[in-house]
Amino acid sequence: MSEHYFSKEPGSTGEEREITAQLGKQMFRFWVDAGVFSKRGVDFGTRLLIETATLPEQGEILDLGCGYGPVGVACATFSPKCKVTMVDVNRRALQLAQKNAELNGVSDRVEILESDGLQEMGNRRFASILTNPPIRTGKQTVYRLFRESHEQLEPGGSLWVVIRKQQGGPSAKKELESLFSEVVLVEKKKGFWILHSRKKGY
Repeated sequence: MSEHYFSKEPGSTGEEREITAQLGKQMFRFWVDAGVFSKRGVDFGTRLLIETATLPEQGEILDLGCGYGPVGVACATFSPKCKVTMVDVNRRALQLAQKNAELNGVSDRVEILESDGLQEMGNRRFASILTNPPIRTGKQTVYRLFRESHEQLEPGGSLWVVIRKQQGGPSAKKELESLFSEVVLVEKKKGFWILHSRKKGY
């Protein structure tokens, strides 16, 4: 079986190097390596997610499937009053995410945890969750992440998802509509969709 970036312990030979990426109006630096998602640079979908999502001014944000950390680091930078939790199953990615939080000066506002989806989050509630879901794991896994996100969002909280239209965008939107009171396709660009789902407030 070939190795994927969602392997817990990537066996690829280390190819650690530093890249730069402009996200929004800010320049960031990231360490990347073999065995992690988008090791050649921040991919277009992740960039579009970061630049489209409306972040809360305060509260807790979850970067679900953080990889080496561009989404979580950007969230901690753009919403400095928020606490950002970054989770992934890939241990190499988590080590890089920790280094990148420190490299970009946000490690005091970031918590990095190993978790398959939200399984290690206990009873925590989030104001906002952002994810570029691991499509190659299959719909069953991706839709589980949607359900877990709905369960652990605060009332009125937001889930932001980037997904390619041709890799299941319409069916993902339909699945989200079965869970959330409001689902909006807020951006379409180069075949990528940004879906914003809001949990019903009480």
